[in-house]
Amino acid sequence: MGKDKEKNKSKGKEVKIDIGIEHGDRQEIAEGLSRLLADTYTLYLKTHNFHWNVTGPMFQTLHLMFEQQYNELALAVDQIAERIRSLGFPAPGSYADFAELTSIEETAGVPSAKEMIQLLVEGQEAVVRTARSIFPAVEKVNDEPTADLLTQRMQVHEKTAWMLRSLLEE
Repeated sequence: MGKDKEKNKSKGKEVKIDIGIEHGDRQEIAEGLSRLLADTYTLYLKTHNFHWNVTGPMFQTLHLMFEQQYNELALAVDQIAERIRSLGFPAPGSYADFAELTSIEETAGVPSAKEMIQLLVEGQEAVVRTARSIFPAVEKVNDEPTADLLTQRMQVHEKTAWMLRSLLEE
């Protein structure tokens, strides 16, 4: 019997998941979370890039602010990926996967500090929109853990967008 179990493992037999959410619904949610993961990771990369390359009179303030933001995003990608895994699906994890799934465009070159702030506002808002778009599938099946994750992510990104926008006011 041990050999049969081992054979099934080596053939990648899926272990049944019975958490009260059907496979198709879990898959729909995982696909939405994969888009959220891609947006979050893309925003992480952009924020880290801007942290390294920001210049100008607000250098110290922005350098530290961007560092706080990318550290928070680094933790978030892990939470999102782990939720996808909890639902029984593989989390995307390559640049190619993220490029295909994200709604956030890469930024070429090194923009000015003010442009960096505007681009990060747009990125934060894009993540909020992606998170919000997943809610109908989550609410349909009462997936409270995912709803909680999405709510937390939206709160963080909305607040961060507001703080960044305040730097753009004259």
